Amino acid sequence: MSTAISVGKPSWWRSEFFLVGVLLLEIAIFSRTGSNFATAINALEIVRLSAEIGLLAVWMTPVVLTGGIDLSVGSLLGLCAVCFGKLWRDAGLPWPVAAAATLVLGALGGGLNAMLITRLRLPPLIVTLGSLSLFRGLAEAITRGVDNFTGFPSGFLDWGQGYLVGGIPAQAPVWIAVAAGVIVLVHYTVFGRALRAIGHSPEGARYAGIAVNRCVAWVYVLSGTAAGLAALVYVARVGQAKADAGTGYELLAITAVVLGGTSIFGGTGSVWGTLLGVASLAVLRNGLQLSDQPGELAGILTGVLLLGALSAEVGFKKFSARRRASVTLASSNSPS
Repeated sequence: MSTAISVGKPSWWRSEFFLVGVLLLEIAIFSRTGSNFATAINALEIVRLSAEIGLLAVWMTPVVLTGGIDLSVGSLLGLCAVCFGKLWRDAGLPWPVAAAATLVLGALGGGLNAMLITRLRLPPLIVTLGSLSLFRGLAEAITRGVDNFTGFPSGFLDWGQGYLVGGIPAQAPVWIAVAAGVIVLVHYTVFGRALRAIGHSPEGARYAGIAVNRCVAWVYVLSGTAAGLAALVYVARVGQAKADAGTGYELLAITAVVLGGTSIFGGTGSVWGTLLGVASLAVLRNGLQLSDQPGELAGILTGVLLLGALSAEVGFKKFSARRRASVTLASSNSPS
């Protein structure tokens, strides 16, 4: 009985334990090497700096659960950022109105991906690779590659640079609320179970009566909306909007999702694991910075961490397969 239980553990469960160990190791190392790393103020700073990647990553999880991918979220963040700046500065819209329009723009960008994937049946990898270039190109065209939007109102900047009671970053409630919403959606609703069914077998999900195209379209639209929200958080934090905003963010978001145990082939995953993946990457980058290590080292170690996690997962699958084969063989050879 115990053998069957251990073999049947989902991969994201194992990945969560792996990431907890990685986090504890990072904290132990950087507490000794990093200046002021092991402080409450720095812990809150890590939360503040991880908000944009976290917003992208938690909504990337449902996308990957369906067997899809969204490479365009980083460039869509950049497009939304410059459009927000242009709507506020050049169109003269109040910043709350410009912010609402930015969220709509993000949803439309996600809707474009959804239409091409569900209506034309194009591969998500190719569609979002194309929209990555499209959105970044549009951002550069709007700014002509040199325009930089600054001087935003203090009421907006407080949302990304201010702090609440106890030194809690002002964007933390938004980040936590979105994460909690995705956790409920993925793990405690029929919609979340439908996403897993689609990831395992789209055709089987259709035969089971699941509206596959509608579910897939929604996850891409919501992923685009999250990119718009992340753009607002980003601009409020750094105080400027440029065409290169969000460069490389899509890779960090996907890395956090895969580190968290979500299968890149779909069907299996956990938002909790994604949150641990985001935390691992954020602590790694913060700790290296406070330890006065080269910035390039963060990218190297992130790649090592991802490859190590994937290699460990493949190794565990092979080990589990051998265990199942040995158990089956022992059962067949045992006297009835």
